[in-house]
Amino acid sequence: MKTTINISILTIAIGGLIWLLTACSAAPAETPIVTVSIEPQKYMLEQITGDKVDIRTLIANGANPENYDPSLTHIMNLRKSIGFLRMGNIGFEAALLDKIRQEDPELPIFNTSEGVVPVTGTHSHSHSHGGVHHEEIDPHTWTSVKNAKIIVRNMLDAMVKIDPSNEDYYRRNYDRFAQRLDSLDRDFESRLASHAGEHFMVWHPSLSYFARDYGLEQITAGNAENKESSLTMLRKTIDHADSHSASIFFYQKDLDSRQAEVLSDQLGLRKVSINPLSYDWEAEMCAITDAITAD
Repeated sequence: MKTTINISILTIAIGGLIWLLTACSAAPAETPIVTVSIEPQKYMLEQITGDKVDIRTLIANGANPENYDPSLTHIMNLRKSIGFLRMGNIGFEAALLDKIRQEDPELPIFNTSEGVVPVTGTHSHSHSHGGVHHEEIDPHTWTSVKNAKIIVRNMLDAMVKIDPSNEDYYRRNYDRFAQRLDSLDRDFESRLASHAGEHFMVWHPSLSYFARDYGLEQITAGNAENKESSLTMLRKTIDHADSHSASIFFYQKDLDSRQAEVLSDQLGLRKVSINPLSYDWEAEMCAITDAITAD
């Protein structure tokens, strides 16, 4: 009797061990992490990767990338990533790259704006070093459907390199999203064709690439740092807007200087709130186009 009980206990124990080993072996692997700089990148990358990776963003919605200073926590979190897809020309990225390479020199880093023809002269005065003339590149490459086509192609290439096991899946998703971007671009071109040459005003020069794409002119009321402008500069801006019949003022309510609202009221412009750093990149681009074509 005692032997029978012992055998039963042993059988149960072995069965439990087998179940435990099977459960452990069947446990899902942890989803790999890919880090990007801003929320619009996350939106674009998710169209390609679906649920294959966990996409983390360095800058949360509402933060200002112009004066953002990554914390040690952000840098340490990057070490958990299988890759860092930077936007390309945002100021904090350059400072961050040196720190990343010190902490994790093996981390794959990709410039998703590589191949985009840059706009210069919108974010600082041109300057010279050693007789060589330099102009700072406008970092807002993502506020353009045409640029987005280049950006998502770079994202695809990056994901194929760091996660080749899912290459076919990524390529299928990319093809669908690329077709969507082509459709958006054709729609915007058709709707904005009759508005070519028109001027609109912004406080922060965030729509330079969008303006270039469709033959529009961006009048910058403030500056890249969102600081208060001198009365002389404001007067010049008012005269410029008046002489070019600008009718829309695009503003970022959480970031722009308080002078932005005063200026738009004085000019009698129609104010349109935008958020170029919004996760819902496509909705933002459509809202900007809708505002211009509403006149």
